[in-house]
Amino acid sequence: MQGTRTLTQGPINRQLFSLAMPIMATSFIQMAYSLTDMAWVGRLGSESVAAVGAVGMLTWMSGSIALLNKVGAEVSVGQSIGARSETDARSFASHNITIALLIALCLGSLLFIFATPILRLFELKEHITENAVSYLRIVSTGLPFVFLSAAFTGIYNAAGRSKTPFYISGTGLIMNIILDPLFIFGFGWGTMGAALATWMSEALVFSIFIYKLRRKDDLLGGFSFLVRLKKKYTRRIIKLGLPVAALNTLFSFVNMFLSRTASEQGGHIGLMAFTTGGQIEAITWNTSQGFSTALSTFIAQNYAAGQKARVRQAWHTTLWMTGIFGTLCSLLFILFGNEVFSIFVPEAEAYRVGGDYLRIDGYSQIFMMMEITMQGVFYGVGRTVPPAIVSITCNYMRIPVALLLVHMGMGVDAIWWAVCGTTVAKGIILTTWFVIIKRKIL
Repeated sequence: MQGTRTLTQGPINRQLFSLAMPIMATSFIQMAYSLTDMAWVGRLGSESVAAVGAVGMLTWMSGSIALLNKVGAEVSVGQSIGARSETDARSFASHNITIALLIALCLGSLLFIFATPILRLFELKEHITENAVSYLRIVSTGLPFVFLSAAFTGIYNAAGRSKTPFYISGTGLIMNIILDPLFIFGFGWGTMGAALATWMSEALVFSIFIYKLRRKDDLLGGFSFLVRLKKKYTRRIIKLGLPVAALNTLFSFVNMFLSRTASEQGGHIGLMAFTTGGQIEAITWNTSQGFSTALSTFIAQNYAAGQKARVRQAWHTTLWMTGIFGTLCSLLFILFGNEVFSIFVPEAEAYRVGGDYLRIDGYSQIFMMMEITMQGVFYGVGRTVPPAIVSITCNYMRIPVALLLVHMGMGVDAIWWAVCGTTVAKGIILTTWFVIIKRKIL
């Protein structure tokens, strides 16, 4: 099939690495957008970081919804390629792009119009809330760029060409790194400068994707960006992508509640520690997500082609790789939590509270990597519901656990322990679930 890469033959380890590395690098680049903003905004003070962090909860929710079409494209297009159905691969690609645009326009409009009442839920000081509202309104207009770029990334990943999104996202990151200090300090625009730098970088990434697909790459033999939606393809995409998007979106709602609780217990420092700590923790999350996405693409093609031995070997190999990295991240957070946090927010009280978050959450990092790796296995075989059940259940348990620990007098640390304990549970439960059903499907 034109412009695609077949993964049903050849050395498994090399193929997984060659797929995973660009995907991980792309994920790190996407994470670096937020961390770059956070590092520069951190020089403005913890109140500015709290404002950006509150909006970060909403952009996280938006990114979670965008997974509907990213994962939908990776699995639907990947399985079509594995089954050697070029027509279906093109149709799934077009449908994912069309659906992504419709969702982005609706969500962006809602966030822009209702920015003030939404951000008042965090119960921050009025001037911090006003700052956050302006930031959110700029960011919300860029959601079409984010959603469509996520869909394009999924299509390239499904075709086994994960290097292309990496190079494109890397270009956007370089632009963001250049514009952040210029807009924030050079022009004196503060947090608004950070928002504008991110918006322009996202627009650049989107533009390059369009240029590549229309002028340079003959991916899948060419396909339309916008089509009239057909039930056959739309239902399949929603069936594959909705559980993943729902899983991550509900996760973001849980984190919004926990952010409010952190604000109640520790003021803007508590909120800042939770949101910034989550961004730093994304180092582990994005690494495992890169391997998980590569594993999903690899398994989707091999499972559709009946190569079940290759599926089993890929699963074992990926678990070993993510397990080693998870252990290293655990040691980093547990032993050097304060030092890591101070890189982004140099205020003493901020990195003391944030360091506590990283130390406590460090105990769960290897289990987080287990969970996300197993998600890739389930997604690759087309079973996206089990990860959603496990994740949604355990994520929502964070709320009563956190409230119970707060009631016991643990203060803001109650939230950190609730996050850690439920992450451990997710990794163990999802791995056990797959081991139980493995004989039936492999």
